[in-house]
Amino acid sequence: MRVVEVFRGEAVRLAEVLVGLTEPEFARPTRCPPWNVRELAAHVSTGAGRLVGMLAEPAPPRAEVDAAAYFGPAKFTPETDTARVDMARQEGAGFGSGRELAEDFAQTWRAAYAASLAAPPGRLVRTRHGDPMTLEEFLVTRVVELGVHGLDLAAALDREPWLTGPTGELIAGLLTRAAGPAAVGLAEQLRWDRLTLVAKATGRQPLTDPERAEIDRRGVRWLAFG
Repeated sequence: MRVVEVFRGEAVRLAEVLVGLTEPEFARPTRCPPWNVRELAAHVSTGAGRLVGMLAEPAPPRAEVDAAAYFGPAKFTPETDTARVDMARQEGAGFGSGRELAEDFAQTWRAAYAASLAAPPGRLVRTRHGDPMTLEEFLVTRVVELGVHGLDLAAALDREPWLTGPTGELIAGLLTRAAGPAAVGLAEQLRWDRLTLVAKATGRQPLTDPERAEIDRRGVRWLAFG
C-alpha cells in the first residue's frame, strides 16, 4: 500500500474519533504533558497540514534526510520541545470548541491527502526544520505522528487503540530498520505483535524486566518520537 493511503486510513480513524468526543473528553489530560486531548489533537492536525504548504514551495535540489533521520536529537532539544508545546496549546485554544477542532482536522487531512496525490512521482520537499526529503519519506513521519499520538489519545480517552494494520506495519518496520541488526528477531522472541512493538518501543507501554534485559543485552536503541 502506498504510504499516502496509509496516511489516509489512519487520518480517517482519528477524524471519526475526534468528531464523536464531548467537550469534557477534549479536556482530559494526556501522557504528553502539559497537553490535554484538545491540544494533542491540535498538534497532530498541524503536523498533517504542513504537507500543503510544503508542496506549494519549490522543491529542494536533492533529498538528504529519510524518515528515520528526521526523528533525530535536534527535534527534541529543550528549545524545540518548548516551542512545540507552546504552539499546540495556542492552536488548541484558538478553536471555539472541540467539535470545531475535529471539523478542522477533517478538512486538514483531506487537503494534505489531495495535495500529496497531486504531487509528481519523486517530489522533494523541505520541512520546517530545513530537512530536504522525498515526499514519501515525509509522509512516513506523518503516519508516525498520527499512529503514535493516536495511542496517546486512546489512552487518555480510556479506549482501545484504533491503530490501523498498515500504520502498525509501517511504524514497526521503521523502528526495526532504524534499530539495525540488533533488533532482528526481537519482536518474535518477545512475542510482540505489531501494536505491542510500537507501544513498547515508543514508551507507550512499560517494558517488563525480562524484556528490558533482552533489549539491553542486544544493545537495541529505538528511535525517539517524543
